[in-house]
Amino acid sequence: MGDVEGKKMKILCLHGFRTSGKFLKKQISKWDSSIFAHFDMDFPDGIHPAGGKSDIEGIFPGPYFEWFQFNKDFTEYTNLEECINYLCEYITSKGPFDGLLGFSQGATIAALLLGYQAQGKILKDQPKMKLYVSISGSKFREPSICEVAYKEPIKVKSIHFIGEKDWLKLPSEELATAFENPLIISHPQGHTVPRLDEDAVQKLKNWTGEIFLLFQSKSTATSEDAELGETE
Repeated sequence: MGDVEGKKMKILCLHGFRTSGKFLKKQISKWDSSIFAHFDMDFPDGIHPAGGKSDIEGIFPGPYFEWFQFNKDFTEYTNLEECINYLCEYITSKGPFDGLLGFSQGATIAALLLGYQAQGKILKDQPKMKLYVSISGSKFREPSICEVAYKEPIKVKSIHFIGEKDWLKLPSEELATAFENPLIISHPQGHTVPRLDEDAVQKLKNWTGEIFLLFQSKSTATSEDAELGETE
């Protein structure tokens, strides 16, 4: 029982375009540390070195990475399949993971993984994800992707941070509609991991707390079933 009580949920955290896992970790560190007290957070780097100038040069040290490349209309993608395959292998070898968190490009690819998993396209041998945190995420726009990934509302508990001054505000709102009963937290900032006011902190703590309690109760039930099986 002690192992169950001490068990944490494992979250894969995907950084934004031309940044890094270390930078996302730094961005998230501005949030109240108690929010993710029961979570193990994994912050890998993207698979491709940045193919151009990073917006955080001079702000945070490199190297910088990107998950895939895209055209200016975000309708054509390069190395996307390679990225999906890499992340599926990462999740299989390092997991299982209980949820995904992402900023910008990281949130966008994370939502795609969830949609594909829900439709049985990928990660068929992995447990279904239990939560998703999107910060400035968006949908893919290529029809063949949309027809699969967003075919039905994604039944994963999700929370979406949407900035009033974010150039991806409308795409972020559209992404939220792809999920069943999404929780939306608006903030007055732009394209960034926002500093949270007291109300947002409380909402996020309540949300993660409820998910963790549900996770813990299921883990306890599974542990007790296993113990009963051993004694029978």
